[in-house]
Amino acid sequence: MNRPLRHIAIFCGILTLALLLRATWVQFAENDDLANHDKNRRVQIEAFSHPRGDIIVGGKSITGSTKTSGTDFAYKRTFKEGPMYAPVTGYFSQAQGATFLEGVHNGILSGNDDRLFIKRTLDMLTGKKQQGGDVVTTIDAKAQKAAYDGLVKLNAKGAVVALDPRTGKVLALASTPSYDPSVFAGISQAEGKKFKELEKRKDKPLSNRALREIYPPGSTFKILTAAAVLEHGTVTDIDKPTGAETPYKLPLSSTRIGNDVPDANCDKVSLKTGMQWSCNNVFLDVADKLGKDKMRETAEKFGFNKEQFVPVRAVASSYPKELDKPQTALTGMGQGSLTSTPMQMAMVTAGLANDGRVMKPYMVEELRGPDLSAIEKGEPHELNQAVSEKTAKTVQEMMENTVENGTANKARIDGVTVGGKTGTAQHGADVNDERPYAWFVSYAKNSEGESPVAVAVFVDPSNMDIPRSEIAGGKLGAPIAKAVMEAVLDR
Repeated sequence: MNRPLRHIAIFCGILTLALLLRATWVQFAENDDLANHDKNRRVQIEAFSHPRGDIIVGGKSITGSTKTSGTDFAYKRTFKEGPMYAPVTGYFSQAQGATFLEGVHNGILSGNDDRLFIKRTLDMLTGKKQQGGDVVTTIDAKAQKAAYDGLVKLNAKGAVVALDPRTGKVLALASTPSYDPSVFAGISQAEGKKFKELEKRKDKPLSNRALREIYPPGSTFKILTAAAVLEHGTVTDIDKPTGAETPYKLPLSSTRIGNDVPDANCDKVSLKTGMQWSCNNVFLDVADKLGKDKMRETAEKFGFNKEQFVPVRAVASSYPKELDKPQTALTGMGQGSLTSTPMQMAMVTAGLANDGRVMKPYMVEELRGPDLSAIEKGEPHELNQAVSEKTAKTVQEMMENTVENGTANKARIDGVTVGGKTGTAQHGADVNDERPYAWFVSYAKNSEGESPVAVAVFVDPSNMDIPRSEIAGGKLGAPIAKAVMEAVLDR
């Protein structure tokens, strides 16, 4: 063989070897990634080839599967009371993918989870069609309905989160305006158009306001401020006058901040009276005295500055690190650069109601196989002892006084001990150029003195036809919180 032919033969050999190596790499090393890639048509066809497991609330399925025709996809997802439960279930669409519980627990619902391998293998051997497992939620059906109906009645953009303070179970998770995941569960052009219409709407119905949106918490944050100053000894007697004047002059500033109630109710009053009438001057003053580091330390013990997974991800609420004295004072009344999700404020309220113990929120009671066997059970898990029991009980005393004798009186329930706090949060480049947000947080105690429910209600009244004077947490949020608490207590 002459030299040129030998070079060509060697070159062809190298190419053949490279091809074999690449084929081997693709077949073995990249096999799983390619086989499970969301753009792999065969994977998509398989995902919709059989009925899916269900998401369960109160022992009843709130999802289903229905036969389809005219497509490679044999089944598509259906949702019962879709708009009410969309913030919990998310959607599972042939064209748009999956979100929230439908996405997080897709393996269980589809039957492809590794923990169902034996069941899946037996089905293959016996010729039985693959089946999905179920996701049993912690959601209380009546509490969820009370939360959703309350927001819909207001025609508001908003959210409600209800937790069991003792365990961290999510009892209600509502967000409005909402959407029906069934209307775009298929792959037709009409369903694709429906999804695009939802995406383009200015009121963002696809957004989960309970978990994925952050807002200034306003005066509801005063319960955390109170806990922080009591825990660190800045205030030792909640009945002792603080000396904080109104209107309050921010430190290092000429800005003065007043209150929504007469000055006589707030001038130099105690911490307890300050919470009763939501006196800004009191909480601005004590936050400034405590300082940014201890305020942030307490906030982080309640969950701020960290994402939460319930198992759906909740974005992190923020207590910033770099604050000057005026900004630190403003956080005392829940303003400035402070932000929170409704979930986070529910965690704060639940932690105080649970004597300072903050439990990790979770909304999956059990994952179970197609044969109803338990695969995984949700269990209570303590995140932090955020403040001492003594501090928590002192804040409870103030919150209960605020319901009985102060601004949170619309949350009163006959024969039940209720603690609550109103909130009205200013926002916008100029804090007065937007209609304020309305907040309300509360808890209720049962006959044993335990708190089986804590609630956070958030209302954005930007699309509501009401005068600005009617925008207040006590007016808009308290009735919803009361209805949710009553639903849980009745259970």
